[in-house]
Amino acid sequence: MEPEKEHGEIAKTIIPQDTFLFEIAWEVCNQVGGIYTVIRSKVPSVIDKWGHENYCLIGPYFAEQAAAHFDPATDFSSPIGKAVLKLQERGFDVHYGQWIVSGRPHVVLFNPYSVYDKLGEIKYYLWKEFNISLPGGDELLDKVAAFGYLVKEFFHYIAEFDLGHPNMIAHFHEWMAGIPIPAIRKDKLNIKVVFTTHATLLGRYLAMNDPKFYDHLAFYNWEAEATKFNVKPIAEIERASAHGAHIFTTVSEITGNECTHLLGRTPDMVLPNGLNIVRFEALHQIQNQHVKIKEQIHDFVMGHFFQSYPFDLDKTLYFFTSGRYEYQNKGYDVTLEALARLNYKMQVANIDTTVVTFFVTKKPFYTINPEVLQSKAQIEDVWRVCEEIKEQVGKRLYTNITAAEGPYLFPDLSKMVDDYLRLKLRRNIQSWKTHKLPKIITHTLKDDGSDEILQFLRNANLVNNRHDKVKVVYHPDFITTSNPLFRMDYTQFVRGCHLGIFPSMYEPWGYTPLECLASGIPSITSEVAGFGDYVVNTIPDHDEKGLYIINRKGRNFFDIAEDLANIMFKFVQMSRRDRIALRYRCEEASLHFDWSNLGKYYDKAYNEVVKR
Repeated sequence: MEPEKEHGEIAKTIIPQDTFLFEIAWEVCNQVGGIYTVIRSKVPSVIDKWGHENYCLIGPYFAEQAAAHFDPATDFSSPIGKAVLKLQERGFDVHYGQWIVSGRPHVVLFNPYSVYDKLGEIKYYLWKEFNISLPGGDELLDKVAAFGYLVKEFFHYIAEFDLGHPNMIAHFHEWMAGIPIPAIRKDKLNIKVVFTTHATLLGRYLAMNDPKFYDHLAFYNWEAEATKFNVKPIAEIERASAHGAHIFTTVSEITGNECTHLLGRTPDMVLPNGLNIVRFEALHQIQNQHVKIKEQIHDFVMGHFFQSYPFDLDKTLYFFTSGRYEYQNKGYDVTLEALARLNYKMQVANIDTTVVTFFVTKKPFYTINPEVLQSKAQIEDVWRVCEEIKEQVGKRLYTNITAAEGPYLFPDLSKMVDDYLRLKLRRNIQSWKTHKLPKIITHTLKDDGSDEILQFLRNANLVNNRHDKVKVVYHPDFITTSNPLFRMDYTQFVRGCHLGIFPSMYEPWGYTPLECLASGIPSITSEVAGFGDYVVNTIPDHDEKGLYIINRKGRNFFDIAEDLANIMFKFVQMSRRDRIALRYRCEEASLHFDWSNLGKYYDKAYNEVVKR
């Protein structure tokens, strides 16, 4: 792999001349997971360097996603437009236009379903020529194979037409896009191929099932393990893509080591993931935004907790963790253990602070818990009556003060409230208050009895008791503006919190702590996460910038949990002034991760592939 240290050399890199760049990903105009963020956030910086006329993205066409993300073209006179017309003449459903994101890049989208009649032929070709055996009846693999066939055919036409440049680069992201690579090489098309794996699927499965994954990495038999976890077709696609590329890259040194042993090829270089920091930047507004959104989180917390018992919101900190539900891989297990320890430490030290920790992930559920919704609705009723009383008292106070004779005396405000409003408020409060403990989960899960987060919370008695300094809200759905409990999007929610906790055991990169950093929120991650590993190696004094890193590799689970608990305990004891100063240092440090800086690694890869 390319060593991370060569900052001086990389900083001077410019994009190759007389070159056209295609980027191919399953998540172009198709929001599925983290790669969507990589591609979308990178677009403005790529357009700045390459321009609209030298850059085009390729992705799958799904009507419901395209409706929100895609603007069709009317002019097909360019070489790309002509290639699209050729494919349409053959009866393929191909779309050309612009992606409705910052930069408005050109995109070509292929509908996999339009070649489903050829699936048997496509799969036979992959097996015969490249030893990739795809089973029948797997919906995702069928779509990926069909999409790959269409992309391959498109590049055959592109190779025939004159794009106006002697060099063409096709940069494929992840296995879902990688199927055309072996065919492009076999047919000797004049296209330079870069392949980036953002994580190996086999590595993800192994890490979930082997606590000593990194220690055992060199000893796995990839074929046996892939067969065991029933992911052999995907592993074959990953290997063929990695070995077929002129330049093979990954997102972190950690994942590079994984590729060496599981894919059989060491990446040529590492391309770290960045963000479009301008989208997050608030500069001097960062504290104002935090306070404003924190007030909205207060609204939820009052509705959720105060019907059972109150606590001082001015002395309350909001922690959170988020990501896909992988109990060990995402570090939910160690986070819970550390929170239980933090709860004990705060009680022993008699810390006059409450920590509310949100677990935001995705699990199958039936509905939002009716009692949680009812509590939310009831406190809103209380608020509306308070507003009525405020309006009534305000008018009467003004009249009373201005009409009074003699020396000024402040009037008795309680006499200015009508009895019916007093009664209405009393009834609302009485129907809202309860002796039950606040719910530790906001939804009704389909597997409530076997859910690992709930099992831990119940076994540890971390169930939002009145005396608990650490409270937990488990929200098994992603936060969006349509969510009736929060009424904000995830990015806003992050800004309103105080600390993100992501001590992952397996994380090829990890956008969540980077999103925290860009929002001015300190976070904790681990050195076995790609982002954490990058921070340790490139950002000195990272703790001072709100980037806390815990060591996980080869260590005892409970020692790791104790380290995490101690970092959180130290954070809880910081003064408000110190936390505000830390937020500003976080946002300042985030500029390092803007694509205008990290894009240089991509530029170096493109220069290298053109040379080869």
